[in-house]
Amino acid sequence: MTLTPVRQALLEILADGEFHSGEQLGERLGISRAAVSKHVAALKTLGLDIYSLTGRGHRLALPLALYEREWLQQQLPLAPVHVFPVIDSTNQYLLERVGRLDSGTLCLAECQSAGRGRRGKLWVSPFGCQLIVSLYWRLELGMAAVMGLSLAIGVAVVDALEELGYHGVQLKWPNDLYYQGRKLAGILVEMSGSAGSLCHVVVGVGVNLAMPQAEADKIDQAWAELRQVRSEPVDRNLLAARVAGGLQRAMLRFEQDGLGAFVARWNQLDSFQGRPVRLLMGDQEIRGIARGVDERGALRLETEEGIQVFFGGELSLRPV
Repeated sequence: MTLTPVRQALLEILADGEFHSGEQLGERLGISRAAVSKHVAALKTLGLDIYSLTGRGHRLALPLALYEREWLQQQLPLAPVHVFPVIDSTNQYLLERVGRLDSGTLCLAECQSAGRGRRGKLWVSPFGCQLIVSLYWRLELGMAAVMGLSLAIGVAVVDALEELGYHGVQLKWPNDLYYQGRKLAGILVEMSGSAGSLCHVVVGVGVNLAMPQAEADKIDQAWAELRQVRSEPVDRNLLAARVAGGLQRAMLRFEQDGLGAFVARWNQLDSFQGRPVRLLMGDQEIRGIARGVDERGALRLETEEGIQVFFGGELSLRPV
């Protein structure tokens, strides 16, 4: 669903988190109370948690600071910043335009209608409840040099969060952020090109901020949200600027120094370091003790046969 001008204006009024009567909203928007109710219902389909009470009116469960594109562009001058209320996928938007974008271009959205995670899984992203940002980068090193990039991006996101006072976030190989054993954020790296020539890279990051229960029920794994890490309300624009800027700086460093510049920090943040785990690779299951990653970003497992390294798979804790 697109966000029409009337619905955008309605959302901007409701963003303060206070009650607004249908009559007041109708007067401000130049529509009837019945039309107000229909537009509120449409906003709810985007995942917005809106209360509607007889005699009180309508209000958002939590105040919402919408993205301010001009302010974000001032904070992120390296390349253009694109901001959308609703989009199918921020990664897809950039992938479809790689030949026309400046390296470092960013795309942010309040909501995705067709967000995706690793291996094509649906990424649940209700309106205003996540930080959704994608970055385009043009690498002259070729696709082979991109190996392990998700690890560098994970470090960049954790460091940006720590700068804002969100401590205790860890990393799960190869592309997730965890808080207290639950998934807080995911990373999706997509690319096009060839092994030894120009490579177009799109990096997508989704961080849970404050998820409505109705939307949270759609998530099929243990998850966390940023308001659990730190109780103070999230300044979404500042958060977006810090994380997006961290992504750009990480790409510059990765391009110059490679993954090796991030490995020590990643191992420091590894949520499974020294713990029994099982690595699922198709129908195969390999068990061992997690020993971090090597200089290539490969997972190191201490098994009965000694240290083994793996470049793919789904890592999960061994059941007790």
